[in-house]
Amino acid sequence: MDWPERVSDSRPTAPLRLVFFGTPELARTLLIAIAAEPSIQVAAVVTQPDRPIGRGLQVAPPPVKQEAGRLGLPVLQPESARNPRLCDQLGALHPDLGVVAAYGQILPQAVLEIPIFGCLNVHTSLLPRWRGAAPIQWAIAAGDSETGVTLMRMDAGLDTGPMVATARTPIRDDDTSATLHDRLAALGAALLLETIPEYVAGRRPPQPQPSEGITYARRIQRADGRLDWNQPAVVLWRRLRAFTPWPGAHAFIPAASGPRLLKIHSAVPELPTGEEAPRALPGQILGAADRSLRVACGDGVLRLTEVQPEGGRRMDAAAFLAGHPVTRLE
Repeated sequence: MDWPERVSDSRPTAPLRLVFFGTPELARTLLIAIAAEPSIQVAAVVTQPDRPIGRGLQVAPPPVKQEAGRLGLPVLQPESARNPRLCDQLGALHPDLGVVAAYGQILPQAVLEIPIFGCLNVHTSLLPRWRGAAPIQWAIAAGDSETGVTLMRMDAGLDTGPMVATARTPIRDDDTSATLHDRLAALGAALLLETIPEYVAGRRPPQPQPSEGITYARRIQRADGRLDWNQPAVVLWRRLRAFTPWPGAHAFIPAASGPRLLKIHSAVPELPTGEEAPRALPGQILGAADRSLRVACGDGVLRLTEVQPEGGRRMDAAAFLAGHPVTRLE
């Protein structure tokens, strides 16, 4: 790697001064790993401002700020990463490297250029597939057989920078976005600690991303959790897993007083049957079997195994059907 002239004769010696950018739980896992590494000194943590969360909208610090407080690390919380004051604050720290993981804002070029060795982004997909905000969820929803973590030297684009290292993991049939999130967080932490020394020493030169296979993972919205029974059962099964725990899969129970929400916590698809599927309209309930509720889809049947009616408790789907004379879902 051709490092900038200003560092060609002054590669950093331990500890490496690092600025960490991150906000949610995934970033917390990485921060814990980095802070425990003796060869790294975390000079500061940059995270999003405290926000209202939950039904009570109580203002709370993000997970990374909580962890930084536990570790005794300095915290910066600019409203915007484009605030010139942030550049001044970071410049005064003289960082060797920046590490970014789910920070939540696109960093401007002025910030990316402050660390001597630039900024490495920990992205939870195999780039260039699933650039963007929600790569874990969309990999599951699309039926991908595997995903992984990419370390990328950042540029001013949206996950477009050259790649430094990757690690892969299969997507299992029992994976939800929550389980895959936790596995990718651990995978990313291990890959980061393995790669940083090689990268700084110039033995891991960044490689341009392939020009083919680019897809985008847009931000998840609450409406994405609604199941469309016209879709094949296997597609709905993937979406349910992809959007667990948030926004959660749901459907509606038609009623004279207005549709009522039904949360769907777990389900399994059945292969299409030549006898049943043509006669059943999508959303029609075909009865209960094995403590589950069978719903006709555009192709095949989705067996709901655990549901939760609006204002009620979680229960197995057969118990729900026994207490609720429902014939179809919307």
